[in-house]
Amino acid sequence: MTTITALGIVLLILMVAVGGKQGWTAFLSLILNFGFLYFAIVLIAFHVPPLFVTITTGIIILAITIFMGEDDLRTTVTAFYAALIVTAILIVLIFVVEHWAMVQGFGTEDSDDLEGMSILIGISYFKVTVTVTTLSTLGAIAEAAMAIAAGLTEILQAHPEVGNRQLMVSGMTIGRQIIGTTFNTLFFGFFGGFLALFIWFAGLNYSLGTIMNNKIFVAEMIEILISFVGVLLPVPTTAWIMTRRRHKIADKQDS
Repeated sequence: MTTITALGIVLLILMVAVGGKQGWTAFLSLILNFGFLYFAIVLIAFHVPPLFVTITTGIIILAITIFMGEDDLRTTVTAFYAALIVTAILIVLIFVVEHWAMVQGFGTEDSDDLEGMSILIGISYFKVTVTVTTLSTLGAIAEAAMAIAAGLTEILQAHPEVGNRQLMVSGMTIGRQIIGTTFNTLFFGFFGGFLALFIWFAGLNYSLGTIMNNKIFVAEMIEILISFVGVLLPVPTTAWIMTRRRHKIADKQDS
């Protein structure tokens, strides 16, 4: 048994022990998402247009994450529509930012690993960067949309007579409560993942200006900042969609 297999089994046991049936469903969704991400890499390697792969895979991953994470139709439908809208906005933003930053491809720190290899693989590194940045934000988008939608659903179940204006205010209040912790989760995930790179920078005596202009560092900073935007946008978007579809979704659920 490999280490990864053992850790996977431990994760499965803990998820089932804590979450029961929902924990098993979440673990299954994790496996499915990994499979679709791997399939997306294969498609791009076979020169399928990266933007098409990004949009298709992104929709599938959002659907799996949201609909397998909650049974309540009002929550899942609202979160899914909000996640799709935010993802579309972010794709446009990512195209503009990545084109302006020009950080696609490899940095000078990768030169030793790439020595003797050809980087002319016939795939646009810019499009690959857009794909990577977009797919890396999906988790943050789905998490924020589900948190807001679930909170508003609880409010509607307890107070079905609440007005749309108050519902919108409640959504923004819930959003403000989760933003801080989500930002810290994303930041420390980024910092922990690149701790070895930071140590390397320190060992090579890089100045602060050199680090801030390093291609690898800038690419990751763009990714984390886009993820921050992906946390912020679902808050008003999800609240607005819930106010627009509250009665329609409730009627479908009752029928």
